[in-house]
Amino acid sequence: MSAGIIGQAVGLFAVTNIDDILILALFFAQGAGHRGAAARVVAGQYLGFLGILAVAVAAAFGAMFLPEPVLPYLGLLPLALGIKAGWQAWKDHRDGDGQTAEEHAGGPKVLEVAAVTFANGGDNIGVYVPVFATAGVGSMAVYGTVFLVLVAVWCAAGRFFATRPIIAKALSRWGHVLLPVVLVGIGLLILIEGGAFGL
Repeated sequence: MSAGIIGQAVGLFAVTNIDDILILALFFAQGAGHRGAAARVVAGQYLGFLGILAVAVAAAFGAMFLPEPVLPYLGLLPLALGIKAGWQAWKDHRDGDGQTAEEHAGGPKVLEVAAVTFANGGDNIGVYVPVFATAGVGSMAVYGTVFLVLVAVWCAAGRFFATRPIIAKALSRWGHVLLPVVLVGIGLLILIEGGAFGL
C-alpha cells in the first residue's frame, strides 16, 4: 500500500468533502438528546457515501448508473428536505411550539442523512471517476478504504463541533433555521452549477 496513494486519497477526500462537516454538525445538533440519533447520522453518512463510491467505481469501469446529465438533478433531494424542514420549523414557531420537527421525530433519519450526503456528493462522483479510472483496481481499493476511514473521522469532527458549548448553544438556538437554509442552499448550488432546468 503506497504512502503516496494514501496521501492522495486523504487530500482528495478532504477537498471534496469539506462542506460535509458543517452539514454533519447540524445533523448531530438536531439529534442532540435523542437516543440513537448520533448512530443514525453516522449510518446515514456511510450509506450516502457508499452510494457515491458505488456510482464512481461503476462509472470508472464504464457502467455509469446515473448518466452525467442526471447528476445536477440530485440537488432536488436536499432542496426538498430543506423546504420540508423549513416548513416544519415555521409551523412550530407559528404554533408556539418550541420543538423542531427533528425533535418531534427523535432527530434526523438515516435515509434523510444518506440522501443529503449522496446528493451533495454529485460533484464528488465527477472528480472520483477519472481518478479511479486511471488508478487501477488495487489503487482504487486503497482510495475506497481510505475514504471510508475518513468518513468516520468526518463524523467525529461533525459531532465534536456540535458538542462544543458555544457552537452547541448556537446550533441549538439557530439549527432549526440554519439546517433548512444550508440544505436549500446546497440543493440550489447543485442545480445551478450543473445547469439543471437550463439554469
